[in-house]
This record gives sequence, structure tokens and C-alpha cells, in this order.
Amino acid sequence: MIKDMAEEFAVRSSAQPFQGKITGVRSDEVRMPDGSYARRDYQTHPGSVAVLALDEQQRVLLVRQYRHPVRQRLWELPAGLLDVPGENPLHAAQRELFEEAYCKAGDWRVLVDIYTSPGGSDEALRIFLATGLSEAEGEKFDAHGEELEIETARVPLTELVSLVLAGELHNPTLVTGTLALQTALSGGGLGALRPADAPWPARPFTAG
Repeated sequence: MIKDMAEEFAVRSSAQPFQGKITGVRSDEVRMPDGSYARRDYQTHPGSVAVLALDEQQRVLLVRQYRHPVRQRLWELPAGLLDVPGENPLHAAQRELFEEAYCKAGDWRVLVDIYTSPGGSDEALRIFLATGLSEAEGEKFDAHGEELEIETARVPLTELVSLVLAGELHNPTLVTGTLALQTALSGGGLGALRPADAPWPARPFTAG
């Protein structure tokens, strides 16, 4: 069976030389299969969620914002951190859709779960599919910092697929979500996707 399997090499020592507001760096001495030890430095991360919001016209809701490490303004899916321990990821995703796009959805499913960069980070990401979109209610989120310049757009899925394959879009969450949705639609359909409260071993959460 082709399936990822939990396993852990023995760790001789572990240190955390840096801890920022959200993420940190951990340095482990890990025992290799030949008995030697190697140092593995990686980013520690609380995890994150993203929302591929699809409207009735098969358009995907995108946001664009500046990303300093790559010095680019990228088109992305609404997304955010799981910075509340044990938080239900669906609740976090609903919050991000409201805050970044002032939007709500009537139906939610799990689109895909990934590790964003497993060779250098323990970040786990769950991408939700949200349909039945409508404008949110209540006061809009009080944006600050780089969020003040967030732009939004709705782009047909077929166009997004073409842009991804042409190398015009680079955000990994957007690329993964776009291709996963296209695959789902051409395969078993959206009804075959997992429910929004499906277990997530990488980031266990409280149901409800």
C-alpha cells in the first residue's frame, strides 16, 4: 500500500537556538541507519489552514499580498496560522475567509493535507474546499501591516490551472489546491472529498 507511515529516528540531543513570535528553529542530532549521527536543523511551526473558495461560476477566490522573503506580491488562497493550541482547523479556516475576503461559505470539505516543506520544516497545512459562497455579515476585520494592501480577485479554475502550468503562479498552497481541485472534479467529484471534520493526525484538534 502506498501510504505515508509514522516513524522517528532516535535523537541523541535536541536544542532550540531560536524562537520567534510564531516559528522557531530546532537542531537535532539524529541517528542514521548506519549508526552515525547527523544534525538536522528545521523550522518549528504551529501549522496552518487555507481555503479554496469556489463560487457557482467555477471561479476561485484569490488574495494577493506582499511576501518579503521572496520579494514578490503573490496571488494566494486565503490562509492563516493555527496559532491557538488545539483549535479546530475548520474554525480557523472560516475565520481566515472572513478576515481576508469578507466572505462565508455554506459547505466545507477537506481538499488536501500536506507538509509544506518536510525537509526543512514541520509545518502541516490543511486546504479546505468552500462552496456556497456569500458575503459575510458584521463589521469587517480591522487589517493592519501588510494586510492593509490585500487585493482580491475571482479567477476561473481552468484559467488558474493554465497559469500554474505556465509558471505564472508560485504560491505552493495555491498550486496544490488548484491542481487538487481539478483532479477531484475530473475524478470522483466533490462528493468524494473528505468531510470538513476529518481527522488530521499531523495536527490533532478538538471536534465541534
